[in-house]
Amino acid sequence: MGTNENEGMIEIEGEDVEELRNEEDEVRRIPPWTKQITIRGIVASLMIGIIYSIIVMKLNLTTGLVPNLNVSAAFLAFVFVRTWTKLLQKANVGADPFTKQENTIIQTCAVACYSIAVGGGFGSYLLGLNKRTYEQVGVDTEGNSPGSYKEPGLDWMIGFLFVVSFVGLLALVPLRKIMIIDYNLPYPSGTATAVLINGFHTRKGDEKAKEQVRGFMKFLSLSFIWSFFQWFFAGGEQCGFINFPTLGLEAWKETFYFDFSMTYVGAGMICSHTVNLSLLFGAVLSWGVMWPLISEKKGDWFPQNLKESSMKSLNGYKVFISISLILGDGLYNFIKTLFITTKSMYTTFNVDHLKSVSDHKNQSVYTRKRNEVFTREGIPLWMACVGYIVFSVISIIVIPLMFPQLKWYYVLVAYALAPSLSFCNAYGAGLTDMNMAYNYGKVALFVLAALSGKNNGVVAGLIGCGLIKSIVSISSDLMHDFKTGHLTLTSPRSMLISQGIGTAIGCIVAPFTFFILYKAFDVGNPDGEYKAPYAIIYRNMAILGVEGFSALPHHCLQMCYGFFSLAFLANLLRDVAPERFGKWVPLPMAMAVPFLVGAYFAIDMCVGSLVVFVWGKVNRRKVNSMVPAVASGLISGDGLWILPSSILALAKINPPICMGFLPSR
Repeated sequence: MGTNENEGMIEIEGEDVEELRNEEDEVRRIPPWTKQITIRGIVASLMIGIIYSIIVMKLNLTTGLVPNLNVSAAFLAFVFVRTWTKLLQKANVGADPFTKQENTIIQTCAVACYSIAVGGGFGSYLLGLNKRTYEQVGVDTEGNSPGSYKEPGLDWMIGFLFVVSFVGLLALVPLRKIMIIDYNLPYPSGTATAVLINGFHTRKGDEKAKEQVRGFMKFLSLSFIWSFFQWFFAGGEQCGFINFPTLGLEAWKETFYFDFSMTYVGAGMICSHTVNLSLLFGAVLSWGVMWPLISEKKGDWFPQNLKESSMKSLNGYKVFISISLILGDGLYNFIKTLFITTKSMYTTFNVDHLKSVSDHKNQSVYTRKRNEVFTREGIPLWMACVGYIVFSVISIIVIPLMFPQLKWYYVLVAYALAPSLSFCNAYGAGLTDMNMAYNYGKVALFVLAALSGKNNGVVAGLIGCGLIKSIVSISSDLMHDFKTGHLTLTSPRSMLISQGIGTAIGCIVAPFTFFILYKAFDVGNPDGEYKAPYAIIYRNMAILGVEGFSALPHHCLQMCYGFFSLAFLANLLRDVAPERFGKWVPLPMAMAVPFLVGAYFAIDMCVGSLVVFVWGKVNRRKVNSMVPAVASGLISGDGLWILPSSILALAKINPPICMGFLPSR
């Protein structure tokens, strides 16, 4: 923008005059906050929340790796409401205009809903309490005390989620102006979502959106039909396309095959190539090299007669080496984020006040109006504080009644520390786009497991982990949404209400979604599709907190030291090396997932990356706008089939054909 400052006036040249007029006109047309939340918006949020809850629940219970779907949810919100208004127009029925504020509210509500499925512990700390995981670890394992399990139940799961989820909504509400306006934190995911929504609601964006909608519907239909077709050939164990030995039978035995899952291909298109190549590297290192070599040590490193699933056998190495990579990666990123946060806060607090005043004067009319909209319709401080105290007191009373192993005074201390932990995490996420809630949860897990002792440690550690993780994660997600709302001129009051509505819906939808899959499929089977790898990882982390290193199998401690150091050094190398070299260093957190799950989904996700790479070479202009739509279609189509397939499984209707593969000899 060409500008000349003259006696406090800003002269704007050329075509920017029209842009400024459009901005001022847009500001005048902002609907009041009560009009931004609509019935059709809540219905659309419910439908998107259910679809994405099913998708992420499947990902939780199969690989535990869930990509960021916020942008995809914003796109789906646009598709739903725009299609609805078009149908009404064709029926000659009037419909209110679809604004970007309503689009933002739907996205916020839907994300809040499916975030409960992502972070509610259904594939990690809550599932780690069930009897099957308890038995997989080994009933004779030290620290895995008798009776330290609790079977999943709709009643207690819904109650637990309602008790712990709403506290996080109010933890940082009083600091929203400081985080969004005063510190002007970028929150990359929130900003990207806002850019997408703003782009949709322009004349040029509307034309692009039509093309994206066509692509989305086309690939959603193809993905759904393909999943339906595959079902007919999966009538038995190790049957169907999901076990197609694409790289040969010997490679198939070591989990190296393409399983034709459109969910993972779509996720691979969304995730960066670095994540996907890190997954493949971890798969080759573990299933291609390490596990075959360690298997040859049977009878030397671990007893010959032990089942492979025992924690004192090969499975112990898989689990604990995965844990060491996760902890090494988590510790490095925790220290890094804390350093960046502290440095940025120190710089912010030392900014010259006169410079801030000058910057404020030089802000555009549009920016000042955005700040005004963001600050005028907030939640009163007293209301946020009273709400936090009330929800905390309810939690302090209810959680020890549900889980007597976790004493009330531990819950009290957790809620006293939660706002400061939430602030650190939300500030760091605003700078780096990394939500470190799971690392705060792991710290709580180890501390509470050690403090609670041998008999209570596992349950107290797992529930304490979920408690801290929920508060810290939800408050950070809310700040991302506030950033989106700030950039789309959406009222913070309506956003907080929509977040609350989405959270309430998610506390009901997520447990029901979990139980459909839990009852229909063999969840927790290490040789099946629904391995739920993080359930056994989290339970073993709790046992480590109780027993220390005595829980590790023979020679595993030395290997854990090595991989913990590898994770730390790999992250350090990524940050200090020149970008052209650092970008090729694998991500330890991504490497850790196939160590336990297998290589097949890493191959699927790399196929997704390959599709994006080739598409970019053929048509670079089109790929950036169409990849989110195509990937969302692939993921959603496969996700939609999960519900009917679960109903068929519950009704004992099995596929009619078993397609398997045997060597010719």
